[in-house]
Order: sequence, then C-alpha cells, then structure tokens
Amino acid sequence: MVALPQLLHYHHHLFSHQFPKTHFQRHNLTKRGSTFLTRMSISSDPRPLDSKCSLAFVAPLEAILFDIDGTLCDSDPLHYYAFREMLQEVGFNGGVPITEEFFIKNISGMHNEELCGVLFPDWDLQRARNFFEDKEDMFRRLASEQLEPMKGLHKLREWIENQGLKRAAVTNAPRPNGELLVSALDLLSFFEVLVIANECDRAKPFPDPYLKALQALNVSNKHAFVFEDSVSGVKAGVAAGMPVVGLGTRNPDSLLLDAGASFVIKDFGDPKLWEALEELEKKAVKQ
Repeated sequence: MVALPQLLHYHHHLFSHQFPKTHFQRHNLTKRGSTFLTRMSISSDPRPLDSKCSLAFVAPLEAILFDIDGTLCDSDPLHYYAFREMLQEVGFNGGVPITEEFFIKNISGMHNEELCGVLFPDWDLQRARNFFEDKEDMFRRLASEQLEPMKGLHKLREWIENQGLKRAAVTNAPRPNGELLVSALDLLSFFEVLVIANECDRAKPFPDPYLKALQALNVSNKHAFVFEDSVSGVKAGVAAGMPVVGLGTRNPDSLLLDAGASFVIKDFGDPKLWEALEELEKKAVKQ
C-alpha cells in the first residue's frame, strides 16, 4: 500500500488529535409524516440574489447551517485515499487507481446509497453496502489521526457565538463519520443539532436534511443561510429556500455557482465572507 503522503497531491499540513468519545444527542424528529418536510424539487428556483457577495436579505440572521466534509474540514483527501485504495483492491476500473478528477466528478459529496449504483451497478446491493461500510471504517481510522479544520473556522465560530446565532451540522455522511469529525474539530458543544441525511426521507441534493435542521432549530429559511462545498449540498440548501455560500475547497467555483451558490469563498477567512457578514450586522442594527 502506498503511503498516504506519497499518494495524495493536495499537499496540506496534517496533524494529530486526541478524540474524546462522542456523545452527540440525536434530535428527536420523526423520519416521516412531518408537514415541514415538504416534497420540494431539487430543481427549485433559488430566491433572487444580489449580484454582489451579499447575504443582507436574510437579516435579521438567526441561524447558520453547515455541511461537514469539505466545509468544516478539508476531509476530501482522506476520502479520496480510502476510495482509491479500496476500489483498486476490488478491481474497479480494471485495477487502475482512480484519479482525483474522477473522485471529484463522480464521488465527492454523494450519498453512499446512491454510489452503490454509480460505482457497482452489477453488484448485489448488500455487497456494495458492505464495501462502503469498510471504506468508511478506513476513512475514520485516517481521520482520527489526520484532520485539519478549515482555515478561519475558529474566527467564524467566535463571531457566531458572539451573535447568539443558532447552528446545525447537516451531512450526507454516516452518523459515525459526522460525530467523529464534529468531535475531532472540538465542535460538540458548538452545534445544537446534527442532521444525518440517511435518517431523512431523502439525502442531499434533496432539501430534506436542511428542512429537518430548520425544523429542529425552529428557524425560518428566510433568516438562515448555508455553508456547502459540494454541488449536491448547494442544490439541497437552495431547494430548502436558503442562500448558500460555497466553499471552493475542491470543486471549481463555476460548478458551485451553477448549482445555485450565492457566492464562493476559499475558506472562512475570505474577505468576501466577512464583508457579507459585516453588511448583515449593519442591516440588523437598522431594523
């Protein structure tokens, strides 16, 4: 097996964490029957957005919703490594390792149930599910040793706490992954709600996970926005009726904008983001 630093081409600093046991409380929401989780189309038109990098129309801001993988942390290199190793082991693509481009286009941001048919259309469903369970085990082993928060995350956390905003983490990842990453990033006490897509009727790119988070926070989509790094995540946030700030971590800005992102930032320290947040503060004061 090729060593991780040799295999990956992302060249970012990795460091180790000690991980406390995760005790994230599951929010008591019914999976079906909620009138809040309306059957919205993933092609729903986003509300008209200002041409500049503005979020002012959601003032007064009450909540911010975050994706986890690729948004709170740059975890895609670890997912890519795990997929590359394990797909090669099962002879995918004739045993030729997948490229970063293939990973970004065909795998990143997608739900594992969907990937069963995408990557293994000829496999028995349970066999495909077992593959993804093993892949997620490998990812968690890597993440428990090598994980870095997105640049500017600590600063943004302080700003959100000072503003008294509600917050939720919303992910297509399995619950063990979501809980591990939130714990590893020391955000257990920060997030009030953790929504797992496979515990909803439909995963991203459908709006259900974000609608569930809004319901749990008791916040209107008119007073909240989303941080997302994937096309499916952006589509989900937009379909839920919220503006989405894209994280250009791995996906090209054009893909995120085409999916409906209001604007794209390189990380949480991006001046574009802080200009938008400052504008939000000023508008809230005037109201």
